[in-house]
Amino acid sequence: MKLFYAPGSCALGIHVVLEETGAPYETQRINFAEREQHSAAYRAVNPKGKVPALQRDDGSILTEFQAIALYLGLTHPEKRLVPSDIDRQARMMEAMDFVVGTIHAAGFRRLFRPAEFAPNESDHDAVKARGLEVITQGFALVEKDLEGKDWIVGDFSLADAALFYPSFWAAARLKLPLSANLQGHYQRMMSRPSVRKALADQGL
Repeated sequence: MKLFYAPGSCALGIHVVLEETGAPYETQRINFAEREQHSAAYRAVNPKGKVPALQRDDGSILTEFQAIALYLGLTHPEKRLVPSDIDRQARMMEAMDFVVGTIHAAGFRRLFRPAEFAPNESDHDAVKARGLEVITQGFALVEKDLEGKDWIVGDFSLADAALFYPSFWAAARLKLPLSANLQGHYQRMMSRPSVRKALADQGL
């Protein structure tokens, strides 16, 4: 397998999942600063022009965070990255969709790429403020869900790898304080060998 990633992007979560599986894989860095994600060569891999993308052993390409994570979890059942019962599977997907679709896409994306939401630079501060509001509200809901638990659905799962990357953005990149349960989750993630390896591999 090969992971196409940009350092510190949401692909960090998939990098963690790959390490958790213990399966052999390689990585290929996509340079966002040079807009390599829009190059003809990468568009041939992922026409969506974004990361992560996973090239599977048969050469086929899988895209989108949740799809890649679920594929890796289901193809390595011995690692128990996907809960065994249906309710917790649904809760895991619920959490991943909320993190990726709301906290990331509607929150951090506004902070990092305000021009995608408003063409006029004079509006960018308002866009960023709305992004921070979405992040704050989203993290508050996750904080409540983590009450009394080490991991989102009880045991470590794909959802925890998904939550890690926006937590990393907040704590390491933006220096935003995390609430108590989120901070505990972040620290537990940072202590996992999979996370330390993924961070080191990406130079973070």
